[in-house]
Amino acid sequence: MKTMKWLIKREMWEHKGMLFWAPVVVATLIAVLALAAIFLGHNVNFNDDGDAISIGKVTIEGAMRMRIVQTMSQAYMASAMPVLMMLSFLVFFYCLGALHDERRDRSLLFWKSLPVSDFTTVLSKVLLALVVAPLITIGVGTLLSLLILLAGCVMMLAHGTNLFGAVLATPDFYLTPLRLVGLLPVYILWALPTVGWLLMVSSMARSKVFLWAVGTPLVTSLLLVWAEKALHFGINAGWFVTHVVDRILLGVIPGSWLVFEADKIELNHVPHELAVPETIFGASWSTLGGTSLWLGVAAGVAMIAAAVYMRRRREEG
Repeated sequence: MKTMKWLIKREMWEHKGMLFWAPVVVATLIAVLALAAIFLGHNVNFNDDGDAISIGKVTIEGAMRMRIVQTMSQAYMASAMPVLMMLSFLVFFYCLGALHDERRDRSLLFWKSLPVSDFTTVLSKVLLALVVAPLITIGVGTLLSLLILLAGCVMMLAHGTNLFGAVLATPDFYLTPLRLVGLLPVYILWALPTVGWLLMVSSMARSKVFLWAVGTPLVTSLLLVWAEKALHFGINAGWFVTHVVDRILLGVIPGSWLVFEADKIELNHVPHELAVPETIFGASWSTLGGTSLWLGVAAGVAMIAAAVYMRRRREEG
């Protein structure tokens, strides 16, 4: 356990700019733009069923006030969506260079001189990509969302409506970020095939890692489409793209499982009510009952095992 802890720390030291500072910089830019829009705008607008309502200087009470409180407490984490989407790029490119870069700069020879197994080293990279990086991103996104929510409440107060007490008394205000953390196991399982594929390619390719990782499945897809249309081989190229290519290239995108399993899940919600966050949370966990998920997990584990084997054999680029 202590060895794993130091391996993860070592990875963070080497990739802190990518995995920590990049989300912080993006969140800072979003905060500056959002705060400028809130405090420099002429009016505060609330979108109710698609209609923009100008708040003006009128104190809001009754049903409209409760609707605003409900929307703010349930959807305030939406401010973190750009940061969360950025996670997919960070994990993708980190895994792509995780095993290739240490061969290219010859640092692999140094790390192999230490009493640490290849399996433990590769596992530390998997944990950083699937656990540490998402937690960092969620933390940064949560702070960003709270800051923007606070600014919104301050502006509402300046316009005559105090929402602080009502928002803080709403359970969804506390449950929304917890539900996001609760989706981490779902993300890990769905992202495993992509992480496994990228690590395997990173351990095998001597150069042009991105082209091998992305070009190989895309070229294979084009060949299958050509064989299906021109040669009439009876190959289902669409199935290959959906169940193989998409899974090994897009699995690290947060929420991708809602697209992969769109025909099997339903985001049922009350009309005129938000479909987030409880409905999405339940629908996300329901995807764990699908066969395709566990086939992908098995494939991801197998590719990680292949990456461990290749790291054991290759000591130079």
